[in-house]
Amino acid sequence: MMERMREGASSIWVKIILGLIILSFVFAGVGSYLAGGSQQAAAKIDDREISQREFEQAYQNERNRMQSQLGDYFSTLMGDPAYVQQFRRSVLDRMVNDVLIEQRANELGMRISDEQIRNAITIMPQFQRDGKFDNEIYNTLLRRSGFTPDMFAESMRTDMLRQQLLVALQGSDFALSNELAALMKLEKQQRVIRSLTLDVAEFTKMAEVPDEEIQQFYEQNPQMFTRPEQVKVAYVELSGDSLKTTLEVSEDDANAYYDEHQSKYATAEQRKVSHILVEGDSDEAKAKAEELLAQLNDGADFVQLAESSSDDTFSARDGGQLDWFERGVMDPAFEDAAFALNKGETSAVVQSSFGYHIIKVDDVKESQVKPFAEVRDDITAEVREQRAAEAFYDLQTQLAETAFEMPDSLDDAAKAINAKVQQADFFSRDDAPGVLANPAVMQAVFSPEVREDGLNSDVIEVGPEHVVVVRVEDSREEMVLPFDEVSAMVKQQLAAQKGEQNAKAKADEIIAALREDNTEILETEDLNFSDAKTIGRVGEDRMIAQVVFGLAKPVDEKAVYGMTRDMAGNVLIIALDKVIEAEVEPVPADSQLAGQVEQMNAQQDVMATLEVLRNTAEVSYPTLDASAN
Repeated sequence: MMERMREGASSIWVKIILGLIILSFVFAGVGSYLAGGSQQAAAKIDDREISQREFEQAYQNERNRMQSQLGDYFSTLMGDPAYVQQFRRSVLDRMVNDVLIEQRANELGMRISDEQIRNAITIMPQFQRDGKFDNEIYNTLLRRSGFTPDMFAESMRTDMLRQQLLVALQGSDFALSNELAALMKLEKQQRVIRSLTLDVAEFTKMAEVPDEEIQQFYEQNPQMFTRPEQVKVAYVELSGDSLKTTLEVSEDDANAYYDEHQSKYATAEQRKVSHILVEGDSDEAKAKAEELLAQLNDGADFVQLAESSSDDTFSARDGGQLDWFERGVMDPAFEDAAFALNKGETSAVVQSSFGYHIIKVDDVKESQVKPFAEVRDDITAEVREQRAAEAFYDLQTQLAETAFEMPDSLDDAAKAINAKVQQADFFSRDDAPGVLANPAVMQAVFSPEVREDGLNSDVIEVGPEHVVVVRVEDSREEMVLPFDEVSAMVKQQLAAQKGEQNAKAKADEIIAALREDNTEILETEDLNFSDAKTIGRVGEDRMIAQVVFGLAKPVDEKAVYGMTRDMAGNVLIIALDKVIEAEVEPVPADSQLAGQVEQMNAQQDVMATLEVLRNTAEVSYPTLDASAN
């Protein structure tokens, strides 16, 4: 139970489902949810469809994320067609789960307001400059990602709606004190064990694999030895990021930019005002405000009148005074009136969405331009980025024109943009390297014009200011590899299987004898248990701990035996000699353990909810079902 709890606390479900990272998820491809197509659906959930395009984009994003985390190890995993199929299915399952959660949230009447979305956007660090929301950065990032503000807001609304339901599920869980004490006792329990190892490699060496068995296995499992359709590709890559490293910005250039754009580096003008508010939009409210203004004009003290007559009771306690503010914060009518006054002046009656105001300007902070030295680095980076963008689009045009005019080679296209033609050895659709794995690139590579006619592709956008042109140098069809090429591999595989089976069978034989108190078998096999050692649930080898803590307690000091594998894949026989119970103090409800238990329960609630939603909805996978058939 403790092992499950620990795994649950760091589970990918908890991290992905309960910790939705809105911006990265949106920029990674949620926008494609809003751009449907006529292609075959990858999945259907009742009357909702996930298009093949949406799925391929999400699959590619997840593949890139895993590649960046695991590197060559992930590339090795992706070389296994069975793993690729499993990986693609897991991505699609997650997308289906998102739809199911969204539908359930809508059924429960959950809503996300426009104000919530605005607030969420303004606090995103990706859209901020110097700790404040920057509308220019916001629009630039959306444009580069192919979003309009409405599209982005709608995708955020969907993600926040899912999060709202998941947070509600998570927040309903709790842990009882007696439950925590029992779990803590199990957590601290220790067990005394001995072990002996059966080396699988030795069993593999002794395994006999007849030639006819090798041939039979090859003939019965052609899918294991099938090389998929492959292509060898040449390509030219152009990236705005790489151009930035080649561009220099002089001090004169930076100074000129600073002089032309000083407003970008100036602090906003601010006002501190006091006001008297009369709530409402009726004639009576307006008349009351006019009467208060007349009193001020006749010499009444603003502070005293605000304290006695303002409907803004919070500011009235300070004589109507508000905090410093800049444009874009207050009601537009209130703001326009406040910024039209000089220090010490009082406005006429001003109507806003809150009612009628009388505004007095107490103080003014003029806009201040930051010194050039303070913003030099920012200006240099911005000028460099602008120039890189301009250079990129000029070079992109040259690349497109040359690749089209000289369709039988990439040499001229590469020369036109001062780049190199890069080569990629044979690869299939599922193991394309680097930038070639992009879905748009793969579609171009396997198109008839490029693959069959041998022409250069069009310029393909693979990211913001990042394009490639590809051509297929060679290709080969799917085929079952000849027996002579794979016979050694088949023999090794069969020997390994037999070695594992024989090692496990020998372990079963030894355990059966030991349970009958027959220790002579150890002498016969020239085997010895290791010295006794005490282990806890969190140890050097979780596989061993998992088996050890799953064994029954010894009775009458008679050892209990089990079997597992070590990190090298060898067979281990475990002898459990003793269980050491722990004494524990009461566990407070706000402890770390309580949080882990609540998190584990939350995960189980989410999984149970998804199971119910899947059972009550019509979910199908047309493309996967078709490929399976």
